[in-house]
Amino acid sequence: MNGEERQGVGRAWLLGVCLIGCIATVNVLTIRHDAPRLGTLAPAIWEGSSALVTMVIFMIPAAVAIWTTRTAPRWWRALPVHLAAVVLYSVLHVAGFVALRKLAYLAVMDGPYRFGPLSTEFPYEFRKDLMAYGLASIIYYLSLRRSAREAAEQAQTVSTSPSFDIRDGARLVRVSVSEILAVRSAGNYAEFLLADGRRPLMRSSLSALEIQMAAHGFLRTHRSWLVNPSRVTGLRPEGSGDYAVELGAVEAPLSRRFPQALTALRG
Repeated sequence: MNGEERQGVGRAWLLGVCLIGCIATVNVLTIRHDAPRLGTLAPAIWEGSSALVTMVIFMIPAAVAIWTTRTAPRWWRALPVHLAAVVLYSVLHVAGFVALRKLAYLAVMDGPYRFGPLSTEFPYEFRKDLMAYGLASIIYYLSLRRSAREAAEQAQTVSTSPSFDIRDGARLVRVSVSEILAVRSAGNYAEFLLADGRRPLMRSSLSALEIQMAAHGFLRTHRSWLVNPSRVTGLRPEGSGDYAVELGAVEAPLSRRFPQALTALRG
């Protein structure tokens, strides 16, 4: 799985786990209410074993949903895959919870667990598993589509974001303008403070850069500083009309001699 698929599957699986837990709890309470003679332990074993196995085999509809989103098959190709997957899903579910119940009964109950005739019990369980598989497939498919859409939107944002070339000695560092927190004077150089922690140097005066960066909205807040207003997270008064401009983990000074910058940052 790629990153966006892992995100989509993880989100859908967590939602499924929450739904499974809620359904199991409601079923235990319902059985306890309708048949108090059974107590709580036996229904808890029944529902808990079913829920645990379901949480594991929930990856079967996830795999089919990934295949569906990748290949977009026609219905006559997708139908046999779903049929095979739902049969496997139900067989593993029934075999898994029967095994867990037998172990639990041996450990904490007085008698052995009896599942009943396979000819009648399996079709009953298969009907429920068919609905569970269908619901899981829809959840996974929608979650994967959402992750793909978010990744596409993020890629579009990155591709359309203007970039700036920082000539750090003989090396050219190309960065997105949105990743530049601030620029400060460093003697005959200008130091770029980037969001990822890098601080490349460029041989240039701050005044020359101010003209270029103004086109991207950068503001002169101090004789030695330019800041990116879109990355400002706060303003802190320092006294005597001066402020500290907070840019995440970086702080830049805002001198009272630049009132237009203060007005712009305050909005």
